[in-house]
Amino acid sequence: MALNRKFSYLREYTDQLPDFVTEYLIEYYTGESINTQIGYAIDIRVFFNYLKSEVLHNISDIKNITVKDINNLKVTDLIRFKSYLREYEQETHTVSGKVIKRVYKNSAYGINRKMSAVRGMFIYLYKTEQIKENITDKVDFAKLHQKIKKRLTSQETCDLLDVIYNGEKYYEGRLLTEYKKRKLRDTAIFTTYLGTGIRVSELINLNIEDLDLDTNSFIVTRKGGDQQEIFMPQQVKETISEYLKSEEKLRQSIEKGALFISRNGKRFTTAGIEKLLKNYCKTVSITNPDKTRPHALRRTFACQLLEDGVDIKMVAELLGHKNIEVTHKYYAQYNAKARKDIMLEQVPVPAEIYNHKEEE
Repeated sequence: MALNRKFSYLREYTDQLPDFVTEYLIEYYTGESINTQIGYAIDIRVFFNYLKSEVLHNISDIKNITVKDINNLKVTDLIRFKSYLREYEQETHTVSGKVIKRVYKNSAYGINRKMSAVRGMFIYLYKTEQIKENITDKVDFAKLHQKIKKRLTSQETCDLLDVIYNGEKYYEGRLLTEYKKRKLRDTAIFTTYLGTGIRVSELINLNIEDLDLDTNSFIVTRKGGDQQEIFMPQQVKETISEYLKSEEKLRQSIEKGALFISRNGKRFTTAGIEKLLKNYCKTVSITNPDKTRPHALRRTFACQLLEDGVDIKMVAELLGHKNIEVTHKYYAQYNAKARKDIMLEQVPVPAEIYNHKEEE
């Protein structure tokens, strides 16, 4: 989706909401990605639709909800909203304008996301002295059961890189022809991803002007808008350099500045990267869903650093984490491997006892 189209979607959502919500989104999320702003606008719209149908019965349009209405809400209204989020029905419109009703369900994660958007709005209104109290502090979030996501094993990483670098051994016919056309680009994409651990959003937003091949570095814009200089391993620099030379003619007609481009000359999308990765993973029989998504490469990068003894604070800095608690999730992956290695080295029963047979 082009950036201008995304801004159009954001305006479409905020136009449905009261002005103070638009002010909140602009004030709190300037610098965040447009996807984040759209997500919060959608989540707050769910809250306002709930208020219209379940609490503020005299309101005919959610745009007419006022700060005074928010100020008069009770803690029980928010607790009921949290329960409502498990399963609720809302009206939507088809392209032709027909009104249909859809049932939505949320996991604990989805509930917390929507509650977070609402809490952020209450914090904003309280800090700007538009409401007398932030009652969201009295509402607990849904309890999450953390699932440990899988990283690529060393063998899987080698297999994945082998098919990306040496696809001639794996493909034939039309698939081989297509592979050869994109080989230099794909090796540059995935070597950069695995070699630097940047986010997929940061990867696809890289521009040629962000590169400094003399210093082996490039600039990324992190979450929140901060910029950070990322230093490239030599192999990353070499694959990017080869890719740039190969695409010189095509770049005369592409979206200005984009480093990684699709065959039609447009900037790569997250969905495009994920599709590429899944195809390569399928070729080498990597099927676990956790391992076929782009974030698996970032997770693998982080866990490898920790296994190599890099301090967790440095890993957090390299990943662009402002909160080290986020990095601890990766540490849990590494820690699980360390626990496994320790247990496999244990000999609970000495061999001479284990192999002993009673004499007849």
